[in-house]
Amino acid sequence: MKYSVVIPVHNESATIVPLISEIKSVMQPLGSYEILVIDDGSTDATLPLVQSLSVKTFSFTKNYGQSAALQCGFDHAKGDIIITLDGDGQNDPRDIPRMLSALDLFDAVAGWRAQRRDGVSKVIASRLMWFMRYIVLQDPLRDAGCGLKVMKQHCLQNIEIYGELHRFILELVAMKGYRVSEVPVRHRPRRGGKTHYSNLDRAIKGNLDLFMVWFWKKYAGRPLHILGFGGFLFFVVGSLIGVYAVYLKFILDKDLSNSVFPLLSVFLLLAGIQFVTAGLLFDIVIRNYYRDKPRYELRTL
Repeated sequence: MKYSVVIPVHNESATIVPLISEIKSVMQPLGSYEILVIDDGSTDATLPLVQSLSVKTFSFTKNYGQSAALQCGFDHAKGDIIITLDGDGQNDPRDIPRMLSALDLFDAVAGWRAQRRDGVSKVIASRLMWFMRYIVLQDPLRDAGCGLKVMKQHCLQNIEIYGELHRFILELVAMKGYRVSEVPVRHRPRRGGKTHYSNLDRAIKGNLDLFMVWFWKKYAGRPLHILGFGGFLFFVVGSLIGVYAVYLKFILDKDLSNSVFPLLSVFLLLAGIQFVTAGLLFDIVIRNYYRDKPRYELRTL
């Protein structure tokens, strides 16, 4: 199998049938391919429509989110090249061949919606989010929110996305040393249905995940470095204050019964020890939690 097209959908009954038809017409000349549609707990007619389209169908028991849906697609994809796009029809499948040609030079390519067909507030929110990404991650990609992406399958090995990390797939790929780029793509108005996220929802979740990715990028595999550094500072300052308190008490014979120094010294020393301990445990806890816990459950079809 050469290509796997992964499409997460949630209440997209108005768009999914024509979208699948477009994808098939684009992919047939390119060689062997499969289409995987992951129904993320839709409550409309999306699931029966998808089941009638002769594509691989997966259905969640409830709405787990776009990241879990994409992860399901990645887990079951058989192709050497993974193609993702949104189920709302705003991504144009005709851009896929041009993006695939860019894989001659890169390992993963994202679409760049140079001329967005969204409302002003959504465009402004996306631009602000891009600015934050650039400042925090030095991420040069201009449109991380575009659902249209093409990636070599091996780039996604050992990458697990959960929460809202689907917005950072290419950043996670780049963190592994792979070459990523972007290609200008078309952006179409929604054919039907409505967006499932508010601008405030996007901003809050996006910024929270932004700083989590920053943490991984800077301290991946070594959380002790950031927590341990804070713990070390607390411990040193607490020790100095403790030494000063001892000097006041036993050298200068000062009364420290009403002094804050002994209590502050003990507090900082304990805080330092706790920070270092947290640094040692943090990576083990977070990795084991998501490794042993399934991020989705499939409905029996």
